[in-house]
Amino acid sequence: MRYQKIDKQFFIHNRRNLVKQLKPNSVAVVNANDIMPTNSDGTMRFRQNSDLFYLTGVDQEETILVLCPQFPDSKYHEVLFLRETSELIATWEGHKLTKEEAREATGVETVLWISEFPKLFNTMMVMGDVENVYLNTNDHYRADNPVPSRDTKFIRWCQEKYPLHKYERLAPIMHKLRSVKSDTEIRLLQKACDITESAFRRVLKFVKPGVTEYEIEAEYAHEFLKSGSRGFAYEPIIASGANSCVLHYIENKNVCKEGEVLLLDVGAEYANYNADLTRTIPVSGKFTKRQRAVYDAVLRVMRSAISMIKPGIVYYEYHKEVQKIMESELIGLGLLNKKDVDNQPKEKPLFMKYFMHGTGHQLGLDVHDVGNMYHKMQAGQVWTVEPGIYIKEEGLGIRIENNVVIGETGVLDLMKNIPIEAEEIEQLMKSK
Repeated sequence: MRYQKIDKQFFIHNRRNLVKQLKPNSVAVVNANDIMPTNSDGTMRFRQNSDLFYLTGVDQEETILVLCPQFPDSKYHEVLFLRETSELIATWEGHKLTKEEAREATGVETVLWISEFPKLFNTMMVMGDVENVYLNTNDHYRADNPVPSRDTKFIRWCQEKYPLHKYERLAPIMHKLRSVKSDTEIRLLQKACDITESAFRRVLKFVKPGVTEYEIEAEYAHEFLKSGSRGFAYEPIIASGANSCVLHYIENKNVCKEGEVLLLDVGAEYANYNADLTRTIPVSGKFTKRQRAVYDAVLRVMRSAISMIKPGIVYYEYHKEVQKIMESELIGLGLLNKKDVDNQPKEKPLFMKYFMHGTGHQLGLDVHDVGNMYHKMQAGQVWTVEPGIYIKEEGLGIRIENNVVIGETGVLDLMKNIPIEAEEIEQLMKSK
């Protein structure tokens, strides 16, 4: 196996927690993601619906989980439907889960083929005293959803076939449950961070003037795959020179030149959990005086931000405090004038020219994980902390990012062992 086996008790516990949140006489349905097409007969690599994985651990297409806790026959309180395999499928696509394998992995005792879903679901809906139907949607606050998901298509089918049932949103419940991480999830996230650390240390010994951004991407990919990851948690940002000022630069095509900085926003995936690391390093192995001053300013802001994170604070209030600290650093760097700052319009603060993005986001099964940004932070949540300064006129962008777990009395930095001090980075680059 590519990943360490996840104990089925984790998934059993997650389903029990979900059932506790449902109204009486309810059914909840979660579908797998579709395999997405590219061109001709090509497809993208399959990526499971995060909610389905959280509840079952099944990493396979054409899967449906149905929870119907008040159904008269207890064996149908939870049912997992799988794609039935065949000799032809096994030949062309490889092994698919058997019913017994699914029971062992998920803890769901009733496992049926997906062809049996319509009949059993109809029985639940018309004879199972079901009043409320919880259906799933991608309700992430940044989601655009231009392509209908399998869940979305199921919603249309279900509401058309059963128009008089009461429909409920499953997403807010899943967001609440997934936002606070269990010990199992923290271990998986730590593994993703450890793999990311190994790759970053490899890259520090590789980077020098004349290498291309895509060669650096290849070094990351080699280390990730060698370490048991499926690869990148997200499209890697490997941005040298002026590219370091482009927040989502992913072309990774330029030659790294002496005297430039190289912004590396790259994380590994492990068992569907994700790391999200950013470091900025000098291509030539040593920061210039100006680069070092900006780097140290960003590092001070990051450490101040981490020290502020605790249960009970609201992200947007915390972000405003970080912005004030950043504003002071920008004045110290000569990028802002204190007199201008004192007289700036509230609706258009001057620091936004150099620090225009958020301080962080939640992390987990999704890189920009689910959770309500207006709710108070809680112990067990995992957040990124990623301030940056981007000086376009100097072609100089510096961002530093770690992933931290909120505790009751402090934070656990999952990236505490990853080089971050300028001197350590320079020393490691020198020791090639």
